[in-house]
Amino acid sequence: MLFSPTDFSECLREWDDLEKGYQQIQDTHRLYKQKLEEVAKLQDSCSGAIARQRKRLKELTASLEQCKNNHPTPKLSPDDVDAIAEIEDSIRDRANAFTEMEAFLPKKNGLYLTLVLGNVNVTLLNKQSKFAYKDEYEKFKLVLTVILFVFSFTCRFLFSYRALDALFNFLLVWYYCTLTIRESILITNGSRPEGALYQMFRSQFLTYCLYQSFVQFLQYYYQSGCLYRLRALGERHNMDLTVEGFQSWMWRGLTFLLPFLFFGHFWQLYNGITLFKMFQLPECKEWQVVMCGCSYMVLFMGNFFTTLGVVYQKYINNQDKSKTL
Repeated sequence: MLFSPTDFSECLREWDDLEKGYQQIQDTHRLYKQKLEEVAKLQDSCSGAIARQRKRLKELTASLEQCKNNHPTPKLSPDDVDAIAEIEDSIRDRANAFTEMEAFLPKKNGLYLTLVLGNVNVTLLNKQSKFAYKDEYEKFKLVLTVILFVFSFTCRFLFSYRALDALFNFLLVWYYCTLTIRESILITNGSRPEGALYQMFRSQFLTYCLYQSFVQFLQYYYQSGCLYRLRALGERHNMDLTVEGFQSWMWRGLTFLLPFLFFGHFWQLYNGITLFKMFQLPECKEWQVVMCGCSYMVLFMGNFFTTLGVVYQKYINNQDKSKTL
C-alpha cells in the first residue's frame, strides 16, 4: 500500500525510514560486490588448479606408458600391473570429474560464440539457472515450430505474396541462427550433444554423407548436360537453372544414374531401421533418435516413389513408341 502522509511530521518519519532502508541497501550491495570479488578469485583459483592437475595427469599417463613399454609385463610384478591399471582408471575418472567441475566455472567461448558474441561469459553458475535455460530453449523451439508451421501453411494455401514469402524466409534464417547460438551456450554450460548413441551411428552417418555427396556430383553433371543440350536446342533460356520434363535423349544418362539413386534411397531406409533399433536399447534416453529414424523413413518413401515414378514414365514412353511403330 502506498504511503500518503498528511502532515510534515509523518513525512519526516517516512524519510527516516527511507534513509535506514537506503543504508541497508548500500551495505547489502557492498557485501554483494565483495562476495563477487571473492567468487571471481575462487573461480580463477579453481580453474588454475584444474589446469595444473590436467597437465600433471597427462605427464603421469605418458610416464606410465613408458614404464609399460620399457618394462614388459613379464618383468613387472602382478602387484605393479594392478597398481598401474588402478591408476589409469582413476585418471579417467578424474578427467570426468574435472569436466563436471568446469561446467560451473567460467571458460572461454568456442569459435562460433566468439565470432558472434565476443568474449562475453555465458556460463551459468548454478544448476537451477542451467535447467531454466534448457527449459526455455525447449519452449523456444516448440513455439517457433508452431509459428513456422502456421506461417508455411498460410503462404502455401491462403496467400501468395512475395513480401510474405520473404518474411517467412527471414524468419527461418533468424530461427536457425538463433538456435545455433542457444545450442552453443547450452554446450558451454555442460550440455552433451555427443553421447554413446551418437558414436554408434556416427560412422554409418558420415559414410552415408560421403555417398550422398558422390551421387550429388553425378547428378550435377547429368543435369548440367541436360541443360546444356536444351539451351543448344533453343528450348531453355541461358539463365535457367533446372530442367523440367524429359526428352528422349535424356534417358540414357538417367539410366546410368538410377542404380546410384536407388542405392542411396535404400541406404536411407537402412539408416531409419538402424535408428529404430537404437531407440530400443536400454541406454537410449533421447527422443531425437526415433524422430531422426522417422525422418529417414519419410525421406526414403518420398525419394523412392519419386524415382520409381520416373522409371514408370520411361516405361510408358517406351510402350507408346512401340505401339506407334
